[in-house]
Amino acid sequence: MTNKYSRAFRLAILLLLTFVSQVKADEGMWIPMLIGKNYDQMKKQGFKLTPADLYNINKASIKDAIVSMGGGFCTAEVVSGHGLLFTNHHCGYEAIAANSTPQNDILDNGFYARSYSEEKLIPGLFVDFLVRMEDITPQVTTALKNTSDADKGSKLQQISQQLINNATKGTNYHGSVNDFYKGNQYFLYIYEKYTDIRLVGAPPQSIGKFGGDTDNWEWPRHTGDFSIFRIYSGKDGKPADYTTDNVPLSPKKFLPISIKGIKNGDFAMVYGYPGRTDRFLTSNGIRLATEETNPIIVKLRDIRLRAWKEEMNKSVDTRLKLSSEYAQIANYWKYFIGQTDQLKHLRIDTQKQAEEAEFSRWAADKPEYMGLMQKYHDIYTAYEPYAIHRTYINEGLLAPGFVITTLLLNRSLAAISAQADNQEKVAAIRKGQEETNSKYVATYNETADKKIFAQILAAFYQDVPRSQHPQFLEDILLKYKGTTPEVSFSNYADYLWANSRLIQPARLKEFMNNPSLADLAKDPAYQYASNINPQNYVRNVFGSKLSDFETQKIALDHLYEKALLEKNEGKLMYPDANSTMRISYGNVQDYAPKDGVEYKIQTTLDGVIEKYKAKDSEFDLPPSLLDAYQHKIFGQYGVDGTVPVDFITNNDITGGNSGSPVINGNGELIGLAFDGNWEAMSGDIAFDKKYKRTICVDIRYVLWCIDVLGHGNNLIDELDIHKK
Repeated sequence: MTNKYSRAFRLAILLLLTFVSQVKADEGMWIPMLIGKNYDQMKKQGFKLTPADLYNINKASIKDAIVSMGGGFCTAEVVSGHGLLFTNHHCGYEAIAANSTPQNDILDNGFYARSYSEEKLIPGLFVDFLVRMEDITPQVTTALKNTSDADKGSKLQQISQQLINNATKGTNYHGSVNDFYKGNQYFLYIYEKYTDIRLVGAPPQSIGKFGGDTDNWEWPRHTGDFSIFRIYSGKDGKPADYTTDNVPLSPKKFLPISIKGIKNGDFAMVYGYPGRTDRFLTSNGIRLATEETNPIIVKLRDIRLRAWKEEMNKSVDTRLKLSSEYAQIANYWKYFIGQTDQLKHLRIDTQKQAEEAEFSRWAADKPEYMGLMQKYHDIYTAYEPYAIHRTYINEGLLAPGFVITTLLLNRSLAAISAQADNQEKVAAIRKGQEETNSKYVATYNETADKKIFAQILAAFYQDVPRSQHPQFLEDILLKYKGTTPEVSFSNYADYLWANSRLIQPARLKEFMNNPSLADLAKDPAYQYASNINPQNYVRNVFGSKLSDFETQKIALDHLYEKALLEKNEGKLMYPDANSTMRISYGNVQDYAPKDGVEYKIQTTLDGVIEKYKAKDSEFDLPPSLLDAYQHKIFGQYGVDGTVPVDFITNNDITGGNSGSPVINGNGELIGLAFDGNWEAMSGDIAFDKKYKRTICVDIRYVLWCIDVLGHGNNLIDELDIHKK
């Protein structure tokens, strides 16, 4: 065996060994297929089932009750033999808002379908069931052998598609290939997609969003963050596009529900689809985020939120139109504030520097890894002057709605021209563009949109070094000159809105009656959008600086994690989250965030009432809740004269886990994960065992809202509820 192949063989052994030893149970998002390696630790924590109960491809297991919603933005779980799904209210928010009108405002008033016929189809929403996963590292690494860094991306795409095609041939499945440890391991995932998904129920947003932005990312919490959907299939149980003949899905597995309650120290497991973590980010990246890019993201999102809020306060119709997008932007506006604060407070930069110094001592006599930290320092030093500008591209320049819509319209018209002889493809392209236009029009607000556009350009002018300003920006200032840059850009916004056929919905609709590339090219809105088309803008403004940084960082990240696998041989080392199915296990657990303050595991309806402020946008409550509380109508869900609302665990989660089931040691559903806590907002980059908590809505509050407040007896009857 040559030295080259022995190194590859050794790495494969190291990857296997990373799933052998024990670490603290609350940290880590673990791969379900390999969860057996964690089994002894899970049993010590209170898990009473077997690894095969969690993941099995030969018979039904809990994995078959977990779905990824809408391509990974949230998780949901099957809770009945008729395809009923529980997820978070904020995961269903867009669907709920889209089905709300001033005359039938289900966002504010709540909604529970009394029969299948009352359930509301949500076009475009789909769920994926994981069929199986497979370690394909040997096939991929063999295919990539001797491939240059420049060609690796295309080669990986080629071999991935080949493996997916082979695995899904003759089925209705689809697949993806995902890398782990920055390209040191690869897994093939096979999914089954269901596209007929219907909204079944949701509480009033005064319950589902109780606390609003004020309580977001905070504990104690009193939010009933849940909504209900249903999966439909063809009569054969297979995925089918919507028809009135479709029937509720008979799933392979659904979760039983426990209402017997929780106590401090109980086993808790979160099973879902966490989005992205970056736990191996070096100190260079942390400094860049905290000092440069995060503050800019917060600033740009604040511009949008303030402009929208002013308009939302003017009418119910405007509030309903903008509420979903506002909530999405606000959520991570606060997230980036908290992440920056906690990274600094916990001195993660200093911790990383100590780890990197220790790593460099270990690597000092290993030629392959020698000087790795210095190389990171060098590429970040070269990139840092452009980091703010790059942040402005996605968070600023591309943020106004008409920009992306216009760029996609250009692409659609070009594709229609190229496919003129294929009427089927032309029809599909037109349909896609119509959907894009509809989404743009649905949230269009001229006053807010113009204000946002002008303020973002003014902020860009102020924050981005003058030497990096594109020429078209300077030309705008000269032509529309005002007393300040913001006035100048406001003048330019007035010109665009008055002269473009692509921005105002009525004029866009008129343009779409007879669209042409020639007319599009003459339009001032398209001319602006084409100037900031990322494909051209990045190359024209930055040359190869950004692509060089990305290429070099990818190579260094791959090498660094390869080195860590070698350095940590014999230790359990989980990979970063990457929107694939994971299991996080730990316990219901209280915590003390600061001296003299202790947080208990549970909040109750008493606390909801204490926070209540009549007609307040964040802390109002529906009359039905106030009445039930006053008359102590708690049904089978009451405990000690109140109703449990939320609880906390020490599970490791991130974005994408929203809506994930919180499962006890017996495999029963006890709650839905919906948030993290302020003291551990650094969690995507650095897990902090002392402070990290997952905030969950107690299943007893969910059922009380459905049963007592919503009178959804038909839904309660579907569930397998365990009282002991």
